[in-house]
Amino acid sequence: MDEEWRSLTERVRQESGGTAAYRRLAAREDVEGAEDAEELAEVLMAPGQPLWARELAAFRLGLAGDRRAFESLVLLLNHRDPPRCASAAHALARLGDPRTARAAAALATNELRVAYALHPVRLLVELRAPESAPALITALQRRLRPHDPYRRVALACVDGLGALGDARARTVLSEALAHPALAEAAVRALGRLPRQR
Repeated sequence: MDEEWRSLTERVRQESGGTAAYRRLAAREDVEGAEDAEELAEVLMAPGQPLWARELAAFRLGLAGDRRAFESLVLLLNHRDPPRCASAAHALARLGDPRTARAAAALATNELRVAYALHPVRLLVELRAPESAPALITALQRRLRPHDPYRRVALACVDGLGALGDARARTVLSEALAHPALAEAAVRALGRLPRQR
């Protein structure tokens, strides 16, 4: 079984107190199976459902490629709790919804939510969508300000731009060389870009 699913169910089991509702949502042989998609979608739509139940349902629907999970997963991608963000990013990467890259780019570049941008940045790298490099370039440019407290986001952008290998990132990665916390990663990232002619 997928490590992300194991981590999610362990966290949610503790949060839910191991209730019967938790056991019904989590005790599935085929996590990605869509045989109970209607029941899972009902959990997303029904009022008064606890967050852990919505998260489990959205995660399973996302892995099954059911686009009804999209809105819930995007909300979870922008949650203040990093494990929820990580689970949502994992499911969104497998959902196959064309809106995912635009949503992740919007979250990665939203200065009001920059504290929660790490997982959207990582998701953009995994997606390798047309929106990925421009969003990471924008996010990194903003992190190069003096005394910026979001070094983890900046480092994820640097590493991601190197992984994407988009030549448009050369300027911002060169600027990152002047920041001691980013310099080593920026050298590696620049080495992965196509050679200039």
